[in-house]
Amino acid sequence: MSFLAHTPVEKMPGPYARRWWALLVLCLSLLITVMANTSLIVAAPDMTTDLGLSSSDLQWVVDSYTVPYAALMLVLGAIGDKYSRRGALVLGLLIFAGGSVMGSMVDETALVIVARAIMGVGAAVVMPATLSLVVATFPRSERAKAITAWAATSGVAVAVGPLVSGWLLEDHAWGSTFLINVPIAVLAVFGALALVPPSKAEGMGRIDYVGGLLSIVTVGSLIYAAIEGPHSGWGAGPVAAAVVAGVGLVAFVAWELRHPHPMLDVRKFALRPFSGSMLAVMFFFFGMFAVIYYSTQFLQFVLGYGALETGVRLLPLGGAVFLGSAVTGVLAPKLGVRVMAVTGLAIGTGGMFLLTQIDKGSTYGDFLAPLMMLGLALGLAISPATDTIMGSFPESELGVGGGVNDTALELGGALGIAVLGSLLGTAYRDELTDLVGNRLPAEAMETAQDSVGAGLAVAERVGPQQTQAAVDAVHQAFAHGVAQTSLIGGIIMAAGTLIVLAILPGRRAFAKQSAEPGAGTAASEAETVREHTGATR
Repeated sequence: MSFLAHTPVEKMPGPYARRWWALLVLCLSLLITVMANTSLIVAAPDMTTDLGLSSSDLQWVVDSYTVPYAALMLVLGAIGDKYSRRGALVLGLLIFAGGSVMGSMVDETALVIVARAIMGVGAAVVMPATLSLVVATFPRSERAKAITAWAATSGVAVAVGPLVSGWLLEDHAWGSTFLINVPIAVLAVFGALALVPPSKAEGMGRIDYVGGLLSIVTVGSLIYAAIEGPHSGWGAGPVAAAVVAGVGLVAFVAWELRHPHPMLDVRKFALRPFSGSMLAVMFFFFGMFAVIYYSTQFLQFVLGYGALETGVRLLPLGGAVFLGSAVTGVLAPKLGVRVMAVTGLAIGTGGMFLLTQIDKGSTYGDFLAPLMMLGLALGLAISPATDTIMGSFPESELGVGGGVNDTALELGGALGIAVLGSLLGTAYRDELTDLVGNRLPAEAMETAQDSVGAGLAVAERVGPQQTQAAVDAVHQAFAHGVAQTSLIGGIIMAAGTLIVLAILPGRRAFAKQSAEPGAGTAASEAETVREHTGATR
């Protein structure tokens, strides 16, 4: 038997014999790209101390990964469709590993940001390739199960990232959280060559690079504005980026409607199953990434847990994702995507609202139920929503479909951290000012308002008689910020739940909506949607 899997999946007479091993490789590849987002949250305190990062510096160390990651996925998914999905996966893993090596070796803020951006480019190749290969490799009768495993991996990675990072930080410097990606990426490369069959779109025409460029400009500008505006204020840069995003979106839609072979057929957004599922993915990761962002800080800075202890305490979230995924595998074919997505969003919203009860005296137990509810919600709903999105695309556009799904995921996460993170910072600063604004020198107060970590550092320097009072004030201010932010986040997620409920059709209307004339989906595609989501009766 040859080491290399060389028979294209499109030319196989039956299902690929080693497809479940291939799925393991694809999930492993997905795991490290999602972990790269969440593992850095735990490593942030060490990086801040070692590199002397300001709040703005830290924001861009985190988000330099997000901007190229989200902006490039649609285009790179289309390129993978045309030339080689497996080739795209391997190339993306190598780019990701190269950025990780660089990140582990540099000791300047600008170079860390560059390394993270390189990793983001690699992730933008890897993530849509994994999803398109899952759909291409598995027969339609098994795709729902395979996509459930893929979706569960993305949810579990949210919890595993802080655990692995915390374990490494027990005995190693923060650079180890970059370097750990390298052996995993190399293992995935060999696994992809040995177990993942080659695949590409048959009869695909020329790539719509103009539409692709417009999508990059639009998504990149939107994410930049969403990150920089709430964090640094709506000055000339963020406002200009928002305007560019708006103009780019209009130009993209106009171009795609006129192009004979568009990068993305925007008429698909008229399909309620497609647009409703896209919104569900965005709202889920909006809440999930934000909660991880500030829960991790509370566990470390207020409750005093170390990096590893924090990672261990996020594991129940991963377990709840697995539980939800197991349940959705049984219920989704019977109930359909609308029931699963709305139920999941409602549970996640409830978890967010529970966090409004957080105060200075809260313990880990007060976070346990909300984290498990969010994990359960993710497991219940993301797989059916992803299934529906991918089912809206023909076999020749699976990479584009993966790019669209993953852009919604990453955009939701970026907006969650940017918007709710900004609200958290504002609430923390206002409460801290009310508590100790008249008792600290102006310069010390300005530093303490920057972040909870900076506030605790200032508290340690104010003198032994005032230290405990200052620490208590920082803890109380941050707890107040978490509660207030969770209230706003819960309201946003509740609104999202109602929007998704209104947009997603019931099972009887699903097939009709998918095949409406002019909706941009051919009859064969509509059949794929119905098969994926259990919408047939």
